[in-house]
This record gives sequence, structure tokens and C-alpha cells, in this order.
Amino acid sequence: MSDRFSSPDFNPTRDLADLVARARFTDLSPRAVECAKIFLLDTLGCGIAGGTGPKVDALAGAAGGWGEGGQATVWGSDRRLPTPQAALANGYQIHALEWDCVHEPAVVHPMATLIPALLAHAERRSAAGRPVSGTDLLLALSLGVEIAAMIGAASKSVMKFFRPATCGGFGVVAGLGSMEGLSADTMMHAFGIQYGQTSGTMQAHVEGSLLLGLQVGFNGRAGLTSVDLAMAGLTGPQQVLTGMYGYYKLFETEHDIAGWWPRLGREWQITRLSHKPFPSGRLTHAAVDAIQQARGELGFGPDDVQSMSASVPPLTHRLVGRPDVADPAPNYARLCIPYVSAITMIDGSCGPEAFAAGRLRDPAVHALAARVSVSLDNNPDVNALWPQHVVIVLHDGRRWERRIETPIGHPDNPLSRERHLVKFRKCWSIGGMAAEGGEALIGQVDSLERCSDVANLARMLARG
Repeated sequence: MSDRFSSPDFNPTRDLADLVARARFTDLSPRAVECAKIFLLDTLGCGIAGGTGPKVDALAGAAGGWGEGGQATVWGSDRRLPTPQAALANGYQIHALEWDCVHEPAVVHPMATLIPALLAHAERRSAAGRPVSGTDLLLALSLGVEIAAMIGAASKSVMKFFRPATCGGFGVVAGLGSMEGLSADTMMHAFGIQYGQTSGTMQAHVEGSLLLGLQVGFNGRAGLTSVDLAMAGLTGPQQVLTGMYGYYKLFETEHDIAGWWPRLGREWQITRLSHKPFPSGRLTHAAVDAIQQARGELGFGPDDVQSMSASVPPLTHRLVGRPDVADPAPNYARLCIPYVSAITMIDGSCGPEAFAAGRLRDPAVHALAARVSVSLDNNPDVNALWPQHVVIVLHDGRRWERRIETPIGHPDNPLSRERHLVKFRKCWSIGGMAAEGGEALIGQVDSLERCSDVANLARMLARG
């Protein structure tokens, strides 16, 4: 560890604040700009599809009673809510179907918290005659992902709190701070105020509770209030990450700041996001990818399968190695390798229809899931997702075996633009939106540098 990182005076939160204060759009690499557009469109699509998720109307109805005014759009609907409540509702929608992008080293879904808050704020600013430009949004997205990913990736602890929520909220503060041109000192206070609101339990993940997506929305909403309060002159603690009761003492307990901080604002972590081609936990995607490869090579159907085994790292085993159950909640099934594998062996893929009520209770699916086993490998990295070792044995004696290190959607095995747009259009259609509106949104995002008011994006997400 360098002297700087071991010095008792070193405050890593200051590095984050300094980056937000000094960064400009011209600092972004062409690849960072390209990825910001790709995952902006992807996330908007996930949010529209997520409007069909469980209890969406109930959430928006409840949130409508928490204040007056309709400054911001609830995506895929004709509702408008106060800015913080719209960020909550849209964040929930994005994560409702487990289809939103992820930064794998951090185990963080940074866009789900970030984009709803940024667009809700952009609508508020547009109404006040202070529109946010496309280049400002692209920079804010890149900085928000950078901060959320850095905080998550630097952890060396077993995950106890839900990082998409906890780290995601700090990303929101960074993105909004960039939009507002805040000084590093004000950013420090905004990060401190955010820390006081940081929340997200892994118990919701274990149980497949709707709280999982709500936690994403909670921290997006909190990011908005943190920046508003800091701009109003309220103060927060300064040693947010490494203080006596800081994030890495209470939420994570071990960290590798020295290994990650030299990359800050250099590699642009937005270029390292993974697409999720399937609406299930990212850690199940190696199984889906493996089955699709095996079916293509061996040409078998579900009745031909004698067994399937997956040997996986500790985090994967803990999060998605759960047993299949007869009548799972949708969020439980999305995070279950045996269930997702059975669906893929029957359908050839895993789509949103796999988690409809009738399918979740299908005896044929569960009979096949009973042939899938998940075991723990000897990977020493408590945060590793890959590699996963998959073996499929057929009744006729044929055996297929593969080590999956970069499943489809990984930044080193990315989706093609064609497949990216196929996913977006499917999400748009699931949400019941007019096809021409989706095509217009694709064009708007593609030319975002020329956009003078990104509140127009939010308007395009309104129904009617």
C-alpha cells in the first residue's frame, strides 16, 4: 500500500468529491460515452417493462399521498409525482424484473438508482427554466456509475447489505452533484448526508421480497434529498468511508481502496457494465449461457437430461444456489439456478414469461429443476461471480462440460447492438408502449450530445 493510502490523514471520500467537482464531458473516453448511451437506453427499457411488475400501481398510489405537485413522470404511465417519489417509483420499476445492468466486480446495479433520480431532477430543472443538456447527463451518468462501482468493488467483505442500494445512493449524489456543478466541499457534505440515509438489507434477497426493488428506489430518493440539503447549507460527516463508524467499518468491514482508487476517473467503470440478456439474477446467467451452448452443440431437449450440475464461487452459491421450491415468489425464482436452468432447458431461453404465476407452479418445470444441483467451489474470492463450471449429462450417456468465465452480456463478451435493441424493443412492447415512440427514443439517445433538454427523455416515457 502506498504511503498516501496508509496515511491517517487520507480521506477517500475527498477523492470522490474532487473527481465530481473537476470532471468535464471532454474527460470521458469515446467508449465511455458509447456505453453511457447503451445502458441509458437499456435501463429506460427495463423501467418500462418493470411497469408491469408486482404492486407497481400500489406503490405509485401510495407515493402520490406523500406530497403535492407532479414535477416528474412515472415511466410507462400517465402519472406524475413529486420529484423524490418519482425517483422511488421508477427505481423500483427498473429492478422489478431483475433485467437491469450490473457492475460485476462491485455487485452493484448502478443505473437503477441513478437514472430515475437524474431524469426526475432534469424535469424539475426544465420546469424552472434550467434545462440539463445531453452532455451533462452523459457526464452525470458516467460519474454516478464510477462512484457507485468504486465503493462496491473496493469491498473485500462477504456482502451483508444490498450494494445496489447502498452504493447506488452514493452514485446518485455524484451524478446530481455533477449536474449542479457543486464544489468538492459541498459534495463532501452531500455524501455525508447520504450516508445517514444509506439502507438496504440482503434479507430481502434471501426471501425474494418486493423490498429488494424498493431499496433501490429508497436510495435514489435519498440521493435527491441529500443533494438538496447540501445545497441548502446543511452539513454531513466527512469521513464517510473510513471513519470510526464509516461505510467500510459498518457495512463492509474490509476493503481494498489502494487497489481500486488509482483507477478513479481513468478507466471509466461505465465501460465495464454487464448487460443482462435474461430477466433473472446475473449470477444465473452462466447456467443459461451454458445450456444454450450445450443445446446448440448436442441438440437435446428437456426429456433427454439426466442431470445438470453447477460448481460456483461462494457469493454465487449464497445468492442463487438456493433450492427450488414448489410455488416460489417471482423474485425467489429469478434468483434460483435450478429453476432458471429448468426453464431454459424447456424453452431454450429465459424470458419474463417464465415468472408468471402459472409457470411458477408448473410441475414439469419443478421436476426438471430437481435434476439440477449447485455446489460450492474452492474460489477464495468472497465477491467472485465467475468462473462457474457446468456439467450436463444426458440419458444416452453424452456429457457436456464447460467452464463459463464471461457469460453473454459481460463487457468482454458483450451483446451486439442488434441484440441490445431487440431487448429494448421487447421491454418497450411488454410495457404496452407504442412502437414508434420506442424508435423515437432510440434516436434521441443515439444523438444525446445534441440534446438541449434531457427532460424530453422523460416525456417520451409517459403514456399518452
